[in-house]
Parts: sequence; structure tokens; C-alpha cells
Amino acid sequence: MIHRRKLLATGLAAAALPGLANAFELEPKFTPQPVRISSEYQPGQLLILPRAHFLYFITEPGKALRYGVGVGKAGLEFTGTATIAVKKEWPTWRPTNEMIEREPQTYAKFKDNDYVQPGGPGNPLGSRALYLFQNGRDTFFRIHGTTAPNSIGRSVSNGCIRMLNQHVQDLYQRVPIGTVVTVL
Repeated sequence: MIHRRKLLATGLAAAALPGLANAFELEPKFTPQPVRISSEYQPGQLLILPRAHFLYFITEPGKALRYGVGVGKAGLEFTGTATIAVKKEWPTWRPTNEMIEREPQTYAKFKDNDYVQPGGPGNPLGSRALYLFQNGRDTFFRIHGTTAPNSIGRSVSNGCIRMLNQHVQDLYQRVPIGTVVTVL
């Protein structure tokens, strides 16, 4: 017997990514849910705890909406404070030169050219991307959707913060340009 949660998660993932071959079951702790949080964080701010695989959108003093996320592999994580300077729907994508050097087979189609993958359901950034900047400069780290929903709750990315597409779409609507993001 299929549980309602699994049916909804699988159905939403399939709708967001046509052709999704393997269904997955999102652990309940990674579904968006209201939680209590330290009152030191201001409403509207984002707090990310990579080791716990959670992103918190502070809704009011002491309260937040918590989302499950996938984060960077060891040695590739972003830490510090940044601001969201750019937001894009169905963003284009190109791996960084460092990614191409680390995994030349994976990113072979990007080597020695300036090909940029167009936005769409097959793009690794998914349906939305929030671009993190420090001191007016792009960090090349993003909070974005994913084509790998099973990566939520894991440390597998090249440093970015991954969310299910329907979760990043919800967050995208809630946060304006200029939102402060703290990654601990």
C-alpha cells in the first residue's frame, strides 16, 4: 500500500520533471514545516545548516519555515553570509571551470567552449535559482532546484544548496532581492 506522503512527493516530482524515471520518498523531516528557532535571526532572513541539511526561512522572531536541502560535498561547501542579488526562473547553467577540472568526463560537453545549458526540466539548477553575492560579487553558489530529488538530505553537490523544485518555487516567492543568507 502506498502512503499518501510518498504518492504526493512522487507525483509532484514527476510533474516538475517530466520523464523522471525513479520515484523517491522524501523523509518526512525534510518536508517544509514550521519550527521554533533562535530569536537572534531576523524575519525574512535565511539560515542554512549544511550538516543538518536544513534551510530556515525566518518568518517572525523565534519562528521559521524549515526546508530539507542537499548541500556541497566535503571541501566544496559555502559558509558565511551573503545576499540574494539575482533571482531567476528556469535559469541557464554552466559548470564552473573548477567543476570541469575536477570531473572532466562528467562535464566534457562544456570543456574548451562557452556552451551554456538552457533552462528547462533537464537543467541541474531546476526551476528556480537564487544567486548568492558577497560585497557585490557573485560567489558562484546558488540556492536552486534539482533534477536529483534523492539528493535532498545528502552532501553531494559541488557546493550549492539544492531543494526540491516545488520547495524552491515556494521559497522564491517568499524572498526578495537583498535577502540575507547565513550559512553556518
